[in-house]
This record gives sequence, C-alpha cells and structure tokens, in this order.
Amino acid sequence: MNRQAESDKDPLVLFMPSGRRGRFKKGTQVLEAARQLGVYVESVCGGRGICGRCQIEVQEGHFAKHGVTSADTHISAFGAKEKRYAEKRELKDGRRLSCSATIEGDLVVDIPQDVQVNAQIVRKAADTRLIERNPAIQMCYVEVEEPDMHKPLGDLDRLKTALERDWGFSDIIVDQHLLPRVQKILRQGKWSVTAAIHRDMDTARPSLIALYPGLKNEAYGIACDIGSTTIAMHLSSLLSGLTIASAGASNPQIRFGEDLMSRVSYVMMNPDGCEAMTNAVHNVLNGLIEELCAEAGVDPVDILDAVFVGNPIMHHLFLGIDPTELGGAPFALAVSGAVHSWASDLNLALNHGTRVYMLPCIAGHVGADAAAATLSEGPHRQDEMMLLVDVGTNAEIVLGNQSRVVAASSPTGPAFEGAEISCGQRAAAGAIERVRIDPQTLEPRIRIIGVEPWSDEPDFAAQAEKTGVTGVCGSGIIEVIAEMYLAGIITEDGVIDGSLAARSKRIVEDGRTFSYILWEGETPLTITQNDVRAIQLAKAALYAGIKLLMDKQSVDQVDRIGLAGAFGSFIDPKYAMVLGLVPDCDLDKVKAVGNAAGTGARMALLNRDYRREIEQTVTAIEKIETALEPKFQEHFVNAMALPNKIDPFPRLAETVTLPPKAKQPAAGEATTGRRRRRRG
Repeated sequence: MNRQAESDKDPLVLFMPSGRRGRFKKGTQVLEAARQLGVYVESVCGGRGICGRCQIEVQEGHFAKHGVTSADTHISAFGAKEKRYAEKRELKDGRRLSCSATIEGDLVVDIPQDVQVNAQIVRKAADTRLIERNPAIQMCYVEVEEPDMHKPLGDLDRLKTALERDWGFSDIIVDQHLLPRVQKILRQGKWSVTAAIHRDMDTARPSLIALYPGLKNEAYGIACDIGSTTIAMHLSSLLSGLTIASAGASNPQIRFGEDLMSRVSYVMMNPDGCEAMTNAVHNVLNGLIEELCAEAGVDPVDILDAVFVGNPIMHHLFLGIDPTELGGAPFALAVSGAVHSWASDLNLALNHGTRVYMLPCIAGHVGADAAAATLSEGPHRQDEMMLLVDVGTNAEIVLGNQSRVVAASSPTGPAFEGAEISCGQRAAAGAIERVRIDPQTLEPRIRIIGVEPWSDEPDFAAQAEKTGVTGVCGSGIIEVIAEMYLAGIITEDGVIDGSLAARSKRIVEDGRTFSYILWEGETPLTITQNDVRAIQLAKAALYAGIKLLMDKQSVDQVDRIGLAGAFGSFIDPKYAMVLGLVPDCDLDKVKAVGNAAGTGARMALLNRDYRREIEQTVTAIEKIETALEPKFQEHFVNAMALPNKIDPFPRLAETVTLPPKAKQPAAGEATTGRRRRRRG
C-alpha cells in the first residue's frame, strides 16, 4: 500500500514510544501499519496469533500535541485469534494482538515495555539506553504442506515455498548442517516448524540457519568485547531486546605477555604462538558462554547470532590470524572491514549455524573496539567536538563531530593498570582505589576496593582486616599522583620534593631521590620517584596523541570528553585532568562512559542498521599515525609536566586550586640552580 497516496481523511496512527506516524485505510492490520512505518514489532508466527510477540495497547484520549483523538472504538473488536491466544496463554487486560486487530479510526498505539523494541537492554546502570531492534535473525513460523505422491516436491522445497508464501523470503540458502535433519524436524513438528532466517543485509540472500519443530518463541545472541586484559560478554534475547545475563573473565593471553607488543613478540618467537593464544581465548569464550547459559537457563544451541569486538591484535588472534604485521610499520591489518563468519569455524560451542559478526577496524592500532565505542557514543552524530578515550595499555583516541572525525592510538603501556608501579596491582579486593592528601599535614587517607569507609573512619580497620591493604590499582594511582601534586609533594616537573622531609615522616630518602609512604601497614606501600616518572611517561604519550588530533581538527579545546573502558569507568575526571591525562574541559562534560565497546557490540547485535552505520563511518574516519607526526615529540615533552608545561587549564582551575606554575625563564635569560654535571 502506498501511504503517500492515502487521503487525509484516512485514520492517523501514531506508534509510541518511537513517535512514528502515518495514515492508513480502515481495515488495515495494525501489524502491517507498524511494518510500513518501520516500527519493529516482533511476529514469530507470521500473524497467526500463536506467538503473542506483537502485543499492543491502545491509548485513549485527545493528544493535542499530535492532533489525535484515540479510543478503543477506533480498533476492531476482540477477534477469534486473540480469544484463542488468551485462552491458551495470558493476555493482559487492555492488550491486543496487532496481527489480529485492524485500524478503524485515529489511534495512539503503545508497544508495552515488556515487548517493545526499544526496551532497556542491559541491567547495569551505565548501559541503560534504548536500542531499537532490527536483528539479523528472524524467527519464522510456517505450516508446510505434507508430502503428496501426485506432487513430487521435496520436503525442503516445500519448506522454502511456505517461507516465501508467508514471509516473502525467496532464493533461500540452506546451511549444509541442516540438510540431513530437515525431514526429521518437519515430522517432529507435524509439518509446523519455526525457521531461523539470517539476513544481515537486505540485498543479501537469506539463509536458513536453524530449524525447530513447532513454534519456537526464543532466540538469543551474544555481544562480546575481547580486551587485552579482560573479556566481557552479554547474552541478549533477540526477540525482546533484553540482556538477560552478563559475565566477564581475565584474558588468558596475559600469560603470553602483559601488553600487546609482547604478545606479538611471543608469536614471532614461537612457531605455535598464534595458535596457542587463539586457542586460549576460544576456550575462555566457551567458558563464558557456558556460564551465561547456566545463569539464564538457555540452551547454547538457541544462540543464533554473535558480535565480537577487540583491538586489532585481539581481533586477529580471535580470528586465528597471525598479528606479526601489526608489530611494526606500516602496521598492516590482514583485514580491516567487517568480518562475517560462522561460530563453528571459530570453535565456539554454539549452534552449527550461528553467525559471527566482527565490527571493522579503524586502523592498525585502532581496532573494532574503538569502532564499537564510536558507534556507542556517536561523536559523528554530534555538533559538539567530542573526545573519546579508551585508556589501556594502548590507548585508542577518537575526536570529532558530525563534520569530521579523526582517530589515533597512543602507546601508554601498562602503568595505568598497575604494572611498572612498585606497589601497583590490578583492581581487586584490598587495592587502594581512592586517595586524599591533606596539603597541610601531608597525611593521606585512602579507600580500598571492597570496603566502604575511608581509612580515617571508625569501621575501616575491622572491615579491611578481611582483605588487607594489598596495593594500588589504576584509579588509585591516578589519584595519588594528582593529590601529591596538589599538596605540593611533587613539583610541576614531577619531582618529589625532598625538602618536605622536614615537615613529614612520609617523605623519605630513597637513594638519590625521595619517596612518599602512602600506607604504613604490615606491608608498607610507597610511591617512588620511578613510579611518578612511569605515570608521567604514560600520560604524556596519551596527551600527545590527543593534541595531535586537536591539531588536525584545528581546535584548542574540546566540548565533551568520554572516558571509556573498565579503567576509564573508575577514573575521577577531576584527577584525570589534574594529572594532564586529558585536556581542559568543563568537568560536567567529562564522563565515564563505561564499556562503550561492549555497548556498541550490543547495538550491532540487536540492530543490523548499526552495522551499516559503523561500516560507513569507519571509512570516513581519518587515521593519524602518531609515530610519523613531527609534532608528537614536542607535545610529549610539554605533557610530561603536571598538568602541562604550556597548555592552560582555566576550567579546571575554576574547581580545583592548582599549584602556581614555575616561572619560565625569558629568552636568553640565564637559569639559576645547580649546574648540570658534565657527562664523560
């Protein structure tokens, strides 16, 4: 039906919460109207009134904003299909089946929260966004004609005929694993079956990937972010959009190397290194799948679609590709575009027909995880200049707006995750995650993971006895260095001021330098000069990469900053800025965006339109190779200072009292102080 040709007198139908509207002739099926407007209403049974997925509610009253007066009398009376469904299953009061009800007047139609396509899809507060569904998997119930000696058409061919007749799928490709089983499944279902059809792109031929006897009202998918340190996986219903279970695990590849380059080196030095790391990640992924399915009560064979993201090296190792070429210039990817594969080819313990989709990589060191984070946070959809930073061993940086987006990576190393820090550790119970230092007494107070009170509060000692104070994790490292700077313990250049030893016993001589005793427990925790230098080097590499992107965009400030990843989620934006980890910005517009890569993966899982969006966006992103940029070293040197040698931080200074900057000597002016020792 051509809605453009409809008369203005035809009923106006408004679907909520999407707000899509259109005029339709009386007698039009509500489900058909939804489909024509692009409102995704699930209908596994093809309008037979069996599955109950297409439930709606009619809102009554006058909606002045939309110019619609909606009433129960503007929809057809309760039909036979609805009565039959209500007798066999539950149909709440006021609910209708859109496959049965027809339009008889102006309507405001609400898709209930428990079945709506825009339902919240995750349980975690950081991810409570609405994602409209348009999955690559469609569950199609059909009734197939029984065999007839006078019509010698094969069972599979009659199944294809039914799918074309009821669902419009023609020229279907049938997965090989199904061919030996089709006849048995048809007879088990007494010639009624549910076909799982996979079609990622509208222009592609549809594929029959799974077949179930009778009505199958369930289908699931997984979205997974393979990080170099941790792996996060989510199990979602493809029919409701709800994420029903989430799990995480450490990446077992850590035993082959802490950072990405060390893993590439392992592959180069060991003939079976690539296979060993690929097998290790596949094994942990299967363990997570088993854990999620056990928690949710789901059979793994009902998982029919999967989306994976990761940095380029994790991406290659997951696919079994040797990452050696990523170990040196020109950092060539084996494949940069989106990858379509099968779970069985990747040794994943899922249905034989389960499809796997991997988002495209942006560049040699800016991977599918950065693409997923870009999809999630959408700098390319905004007017504001947004900076998106995923802080890790290899920081991935995206900067831009709807006019232009640029991206780069910066080798920060593992210091932010606790490595290379004398008392550093990964985030675990007992690790210091928060630090405050009194600028007068130089006395610290801390908070550790797993214990709510601060160390100067009465209940701290009793509660901390179970875990002890074991080390300092990433967020704690950021805070202690920043607090030491704010308290004057370290200078703008990152030197621990030994003269303060006269004021505080916590400043102690440590060879030719000084250290700061953060915790005087059974195992003292000390911040050394080398620790400060490691953080300076890491943050300078990140800031220099950001500055290069700002240069490319010809901007001297950003409007909004998103800190992504597990580490970014726990960084206090104020301390990140004091340290000079990110440029000056209104603190209200600096937010932790959680596992944005995981959210982007879920978006691609639940809506194939997002796959097309990120595939197109990635081709337009300009990739900057920091190692080849002549100004990188200059930016790096300036960024070694706290927060920066030359860049001002006026908006930060409105909220935080920053120490006065050291006076810079004028050109030609002699410097004072100790004479530098001659080498040689």
